[in-house]
Amino acid sequence: MHHFDVRRALAAAAAWLVLTAQANAASLIPGGSAIGIAAETEGILVSDVTEVETPEGAVAPAKDAGLKAGDLITGIDGKTVTNQTEFLDALSHSHGKITVTFFRGGGEKRCTVSPVDGEDGTRRLGLWLRDGVSGIGTVTYYDPETGAFGALGHGVSDEASGVLLPLKGGTIHEAQISGVTRGEKGEAGALQGVFDESVSVGDVSENSVFGIFGTCSEKPAGGTVETAPDDAIQPGAVTIRSTVSGGEAHDYEANLKRVFREDGSTRFLIEVTDAALLNTTGGIVQGMSGSPILQGGRLIGAVTHVLVDDPTMGYGVSIDTMLAAAQELSPAA
Repeated sequence: MHHFDVRRALAAAAAWLVLTAQANAASLIPGGSAIGIAAETEGILVSDVTEVETPEGAVAPAKDAGLKAGDLITGIDGKTVTNQTEFLDALSHSHGKITVTFFRGGGEKRCTVSPVDGEDGTRRLGLWLRDGVSGIGTVTYYDPETGAFGALGHGVSDEASGVLLPLKGGTIHEAQISGVTRGEKGEAGALQGVFDESVSVGDVSENSVFGIFGTCSEKPAGGTVETAPDDAIQPGAVTIRSTVSGGEAHDYEANLKRVFREDGSTRFLIEVTDAALLNTTGGIVQGMSGSPILQGGRLIGAVTHVLVDDPTMGYGVSIDTMLAAAQELSPAA
């Protein structure tokens, strides 16, 4: 079972960036199209540890046994469980105390938990669990020579625990943006989209702190552009390519205000200045993550986050940083 080590990936990405700082630019097709993402986790993630209300009062069996948010459950009483349905079935057929097998920090552990009967009579441990993810994002790039793609510019994480989800694989799907919740000061907006999970256009192979990566079976429209190295990224005018309505990507004007180079990665602060985008979304909203950013006709990176206090502002990550992560995570030839 593969378990993603964030610190290892960051260190490797840093080393790769140093080694490739002077490399020739890649020729990639900028994305901008909205995609649906559907994936399962390697095991069952503990999203949160809570109390259980019983006729005798509130108790916390899982917490008392030592389970924590971020743990990855793989078994009950020696039986492998891969999703919530299997977990609940094993729990319902157990008697007395149970042994939970889980991974924490890359190592396998076990603990003994004493389930309790909740107020509805169901055996409970006091756990919020997660076994997959489904949502909307944006493709950053497509490599026409290999069929590889990168998207999001950041990892897929559990919202409650903040843990990077250890995905065992997934698929991407063409998506249509059906609506927008505008971003307001203090509240992030979001794109609403629909996609058909029965028809995939690619496979997700890796989830990293710098994006999700995989292969796409359909070549997107548009020609290739060169990527810009990190040291060429400068404050000034940029273009964000994104889909915020229907299924067609458009270019929007923005301003790159500041470049941050630290810990082996390059990020930047951007401000949306395009009147049409501001009118539609209020700025940067959830679902735009991965939208490619171009400067001087070259691909320099992707949108990653919005500033909640000012949705016209947000952050991006450089294309070199994303490509370094993809290279590190790719299996050796």
